[in-house]
Amino acid sequence: MDAFHRNELVLGKKTIESLKHTRIILFGVGGVGSWCAEALIRSGIGSLTLVDPDIVCQTNLNRQLQATLPNIGKSKVAVLSERLMQINPHAKIEALPIAYNKETSGQFNFNEYDYLIDAIDSLSLKVALLAQAMQSTVTIFSAMGAASKLDPTFVQTASIWKTKQCPLARFVRKRLRRYNVEGDFICVYSNEEVSPRKAEEPHGSLVYLTGIFGFFLAGLVVQNVYAQTKLNREPTH
Repeated sequence: MDAFHRNELVLGKKTIESLKHTRIILFGVGGVGSWCAEALIRSGIGSLTLVDPDIVCQTNLNRQLQATLPNIGKSKVAVLSERLMQINPHAKIEALPIAYNKETSGQFNFNEYDYLIDAIDSLSLKVALLAQAMQSTVTIFSAMGAASKLDPTFVQTASIWKTKQCPLARFVRKRLRRYNVEGDFICVYSNEEVSPRKAEEPHGSLVYLTGIFGFFLAGLVVQNVYAQTKLNREPTH
C-alpha cells in the first residue's frame, strides 16, 4: 500500500498529486521549522528546500526534531534532510546550510516556489525575508513568537496585520510599515500573555509549543493546496 494512502483518504487523489508537485522553501529548521519540515514530507510534499546555517547543539535537544546526541556539531539541514529522505526517498529535498542575509538574498528567486515558510528567529532577517518575498508571486506563511509561551490552546492563525498579544508580530508590522512594504500573509502566533522580559534575558521554548507552530504551518500549506485543487486552480499567490 502506498505510504500516503491514509492522506489520500482525507485529501483525495488529486490533492495528493498536487502535493507531489508543490515546491516549498523553508527558512529556519529549529524548534518550529524542523517539525514543519517533517509534517510537510509526511503529507506528501514532493519538493522542499531547507535553509539554515546552524549546527545542532546541546541546547537544541529539548525541542528540535533532528537534535540528538549523535548529531551534535552537525549541520541542521544536512541531518534533517537525511531523516526526511528516509521517510520519502522520492521527494526532492535540498539542504542549504547558509544564512539568509543581505549578502545571500540575491541567491533566492522566490518565484520558483509555490510556498515560502518563514521560521526565522532574528527580527531583522525575518523582516528582510518577508519584504523580499512579498515582492514575488510566492505564498507566504510565517511563524511569529513561540518563545516563553506555555498554553497550546492560545495558538492560532491570522493576517500579520491582525494579530494580538504577540510582541514579535507587532515589531514585524512596525518595520514593514517603516519600509513601506505592502501586502499580506498569514502567520501562526499565540495570543497568550506572558511576563515581559528584558532584551538581554534568555527566552525559553517548549517543544509542544514550537511543534504546534510547525504543524500549523504545514497544515496551512496542505489546506491551501487542497482548496486550490478542489477549485482546479494553481496555489494562490
